[in-house]
Amino acid sequence: MYPDFQYLLESLFGRPMPEWLSIFKIFGLMVAIAFMCAAYVMVREMKRKEDMGLMSPTMREVEVGKPATVNDFLFSGLLGFFLGYKIGGLFGHWTTIAPNPMGYLFSAQGNFIAGILGALLLGVVKYVDKKKQQLPEPKIKKELVYPHQRITEIVVMAAFGGLAGAKIFNALENWDDFLRDPAGSLLSSSGLTFYGGLIVATAILFYYARRHKFSFRHLCDAAAPALILAYGVGRFGCQFAGDGDWGIYNNAYITQPDGTLKVATAPEYKQILSLDSTYFVHQFGSLNDVPSAHVEAPNWLPRWVVAMNYPHNVNNEGMAIPGCTGTYCAVLPVSVFPTPLYEAFVCIGLFFLLWAIRKRFRYPLHMFGFYLILNGLERFFVEKIRVNTKYDFGFIHPTQAEIISTLLAVIGICILLFYKPEKEKFPAV
Repeated sequence: MYPDFQYLLESLFGRPMPEWLSIFKIFGLMVAIAFMCAAYVMVREMKRKEDMGLMSPTMREVEVGKPATVNDFLFSGLLGFFLGYKIGGLFGHWTTIAPNPMGYLFSAQGNFIAGILGALLLGVVKYVDKKKQQLPEPKIKKELVYPHQRITEIVVMAAFGGLAGAKIFNALENWDDFLRDPAGSLLSSSGLTFYGGLIVATAILFYYARRHKFSFRHLCDAAAPALILAYGVGRFGCQFAGDGDWGIYNNAYITQPDGTLKVATAPEYKQILSLDSTYFVHQFGSLNDVPSAHVEAPNWLPRWVVAMNYPHNVNNEGMAIPGCTGTYCAVLPVSVFPTPLYEAFVCIGLFFLLWAIRKRFRYPLHMFGFYLILNGLERFFVEKIRVNTKYDFGFIHPTQAEIISTLLAVIGICILLFYKPEKEKFPAV
């Protein structure tokens, strides 16, 4: 696995790399790529809807030529101080910060002198920029702003809302872990629940669309292919980092002392459970509750399709790798199903399906409804081989994701069947 840039570059070039590169995480890179892909797809679809007259621009008044105000300097100074304080604090302390950069970002750690320098630098930049644009008499400029031109604001709001929702729903799903360490749970760079992010981000964007007076329904339709593409790309981040979103154990393969997998017999599987009983009992309560299935890869299929042991995973889960001295020195003792890979390939395939048929929908929200069905079905079935907290409802024991995915699929079906406003019907292209 490649939890950070140091591991990735060492693997690519076969030579030791500077340890400070470990601050930059592969999962974060893939999330950034996912957002860029989503933004590109959304802009294209929003422009198409604007050309069809389904999303309209709004008039905005902007005052130009005004000199820098106290508020301008205050905002620039605070931003510069924060950036300088945090970036400056990295120097000399990156070894302790690298395992949890998000925790550092929200902590009180930093460099005060670098913060002051950052505040002064951004203050000077703001002054120079405003001085160049200053006019003898400030003017009010009116301009049309199309919805697609707001994509930066949309993506930023979705990102922050999605992160907050993902953390909140993850805390609800793993309540005992959250109670043991609330701050660590919320500030950790791992532990994100996609549906929590989707729900909170949708609520925020509903308010945003209302405020700027453009169609939230058509925004949802434009976002549908972007969402499933971003989810698929993000799952590659989970896979490369080995962040724990893997499936149940495949007891057909166990890890050898050198870290590689080998085909295991039933007695060998039970033996490794006993040898690493502390790990398995901590994860599942008892050895009898370890979820597993036996699937051997046929000769024509690569073994990694059904079995991975995630060496050097970012969560350091499993047993120690002999001779490893780095930060991430753990490997799973038994192989698991690589469900992040399954979801990545399936969701990117579903993106191409949605993109191919997006012009066939005749009513607003129908594209989004179809996305909800596809997303719900995909997540519901992959949950059958994933390790997640289950709720006890007596006769059934669903996971949080199974409950939400079922509800979303039902909502999507209801939208397609019952939401057909004839006055808003538009021709298929």
